Amino acid sequence: MATSAPLNHAESDLRPRKVVISVSSAHPTSTNRFSTSPRILHVVTNVDHYAAKPDRATGLWLSELTHAWDIFANLGFEQTIVSPRGGYSPIEPQSLKFPFFDASAKAWHSDPNHMALLGTTSKPEDIDPNNYDAIYFTGGHGVMFDFPDSEGLQSITQTIWNNGGVVSAVCHGYAGLLNTTDGNGIPLVSGRNLTGFSWVEEIAAMVSKMVPYNVEEEIQKRGAKYSKNIVPFTSNVVVDGRFVTGQNPTSAKATATKVAELVTSRAQK
Repeated sequence: MATSAPLNHAESDLRPRKVVISVSSAHPTSTNRFSTSPRILHVVTNVDHYAAKPDRATGLWLSELTHAWDIFANLGFEQTIVSPRGGYSPIEPQSLKFPFFDASAKAWHSDPNHMALLGTTSKPEDIDPNNYDAIYFTGGHGVMFDFPDSEGLQSITQTIWNNGGVVSAVCHGYAGLLNTTDGNGIPLVSGRNLTGFSWVEEIAAMVSKMVPYNVEEEIQKRGAKYSKNIVPFTSNVVVDGRFVTGQNPTSAKATATKVAELVTSRAQK
């Protein structure tokens, strides 16, 4: 049985890693608000293993980042990567296997410059949320441990939303929205239609006994109107105004496409 969303797991769920950076400047930590290019802030995890099973590795689900990155890059958007602690973001080993380790993920994984981006992610305090048009929470089981209680990420998300920007998440990324409020103490997800990795999918992935809580259940406790596809691991995107969520890894491209549409529309106004 899963428990409620945890508090402060990130401290115990990190192990030091050695990272070799092969580029001098991986990505910007700030941008000019008045630039003509829309700006996207990607959020990735710092956690590399399950608390309940320390020998089981986890981390970022790579294709959930790369699919979105490719779409935004093709449109000329500026992109930055942030994590709860900054620095190294580990990759979920399962995301480096068929069928998820596709051309997009392989291209990123084989490119030293792209891989360096995951070694030098920004800290929340280095980010000015007023410079961004959208925030995009990636998934991977690692995010369940360090996304929910990051006050820095909560503040960034709240500001982007209150500025009229887009808030989005794919797969487990919606764990990053569990404890974010609208500024008036009301959960940001309350009353909003959304989706994310389902409990059925956790069971099918054989990790239901290792995850720290049932995020599908927890998001509904915050008042979210959760929905999912009947068939697990099929693409599903829910758009509720400026709120965009995708259910699982197969939903990343469609989620990013919807985010791009909303951001482009906002930029043209």
